Amino acid sequence: MAFGLHFETLIHANPTQELLIAFLMFAYLLAIVFGTRITYNLMMKHNFDKGVAVYYNRKIIHIFGAGVITLLFPIVFTGATIPVALALVLVLVIYLPHRMNRILYWFQVQENAYEVNFAIAWGAAIAFSWFFLGDPIYGVIPALFMAFGDAVTGLVRNAVFKRRTKHWIGNVAMLFVCLPIGWYYAGTAGIVAAVVASIAEHFEYKPIDDNILITVTSFITLLILRGF
Repeated sequence: MAFGLHFETLIHANPTQELLIAFLMFAYLLAIVFGTRITYNLMMKHNFDKGVAVYYNRKIIHIFGAGVITLLFPIVFTGATIPVALALVLVLVIYLPHRMNRILYWFQVQENAYEVNFAIAWGAAIAFSWFFLGDPIYGVIPALFMAFGDAVTGLVRNAVFKRRTKHWIGNVAMLFVCLPIGWYYAGTAGIVAAVVASIAEHFEYKPIDDNILITVTSFITLLILRGF
C-alpha cells in the first residue's frame, strides 16, 4: 500500500466493456430496489408493521444490491472512474425522492435518509481506497461489512423484536458474518476490523448513522494494521 495520488487508477483497461458492465449493474440495482415493492406488498398483506416491512426491504437491498455489486467491483473493473461514477449516480437517484418529498415508500422513510448515507459511505470508501491507496480492497471490505454485516443486524433484530432497535444481538450476528469477510480479504487485520465494525454499528449520532461509523472505523483500522 502506497499512500498518494494514484492517477493511474482513473484509467480503465477496457473502458467500453467496463462502462457496459456499469450500465448492467445499475439496471440490476434498480431491479432490486423496485423489486422490493413486491416484498413490501407481501409483507403488508400478511399484516407486517409498515416500519418492519421497510426495514426488511432495506436489508434485502443491502445484500442483493450493494453486496453483490461490491463483490464484483474489484473483479470486473480495472480502474476507479467508472465504479465511482456509478456510486455517485446511485446517491443522486436515492436522494432525489427525499429532496422532492416523494419518497419510495417501500424502503424509504420521511424521518431519515440513512439509505443515502449508506450509498455515500459505500462510494466514498471505495473511491478513497482506489485513488489514494491504489487498491480498492481497503474500501471493499468496509462496504461488505455494511452490505452483509449490517443487513444481518436488521434481519435478526426485526425477527426477534419486530421493530427497529439497537439490541446487541444484532451486533453478535453481524460479527459472525463480518469475521470471514475480513479474514478472506485482509487476514488478521480484517478480523480486527470486523470486530471494530460490529461494535461501531451499535451506535449512531444523528446525522451520523451506523453506515458511516462502520465504514470510517473499519477503514481506519485496516489502514493502521496494514501499515499506513
